[in-house]
Amino acid sequence: MALCNRVRSGIFNKLQILTSQRSNLQRSLIAPSTSLASRNYADFPGQKEKKVKIPKALYGGSGNYATALYIAAVKANAVEKVESELLTFAEAVKNSVVFSDFTKDPSVAKDIRVKAIQAICGEAKFSEVTKNFLVIVSENLRLKNIDTIAKRFVELSMAYKGEVKATVTTVFPLPAEEEKALKDTLQEILGIGAKVHLEQKIDPSILGGIVLEFNQKVFDMSIKTRAQQMERILREPVNIGSI
Repeated sequence: MALCNRVRSGIFNKLQILTSQRSNLQRSLIAPSTSLASRNYADFPGQKEKKVKIPKALYGGSGNYATALYIAAVKANAVEKVESELLTFAEAVKNSVVFSDFTKDPSVAKDIRVKAIQAICGEAKFSEVTKNFLVIVSENLRLKNIDTIAKRFVELSMAYKGEVKATVTTVFPLPAEEEKALKDTLQEILGIGAKVHLEQKIDPSILGGIVLEFNQKVFDMSIKTRAQQMERILREPVNIGSI
């Protein structure tokens, strides 16, 4: 429990800042200005256009693609299904050298590339939203970025479901009791309605203590960082006149 108490002390000092940022995020839920977002990947005849709010602003090419897919998935009420299919496809690319080389080879003719993706999606029984998206990504020679796009989409999907991913780095695995206490602390900070997904990472180089990351914030309470801070202080010249 000592670890949890240290985390509480370190984080609650910044609770007011986090609360303010959360409020600002809620007030700034807007659709991205990207040409991809305006292209509907799943058209349904007679269906009224559904306005989609984006729970998290993503930037860069991969962020724009992920956001566009998110909009289409929300309109089709298939966010979780699309997430699962996209991750399955990205994992297949990583696990096959031949498939990976295919996605990165710009010399492959567009029609061959598109037909291959359509065949793969059909065999995997992917939804129309995912299939149409992957075809567009293929046409635009962005299959090489599919792993990054998938990760960015997961960020939006988690926000859509009210989930928050937190990563805790320690020298040794946290005991179950400490892990639960830390998760409860994060739940208290994030408030009712949020679902905390805590991921543990082991890194002996931090020497001890804890590094906690969530909501794009890093709380570094490791011995390594404290030692570096102390070293910088000791290296600063002493002002005799102030003594």
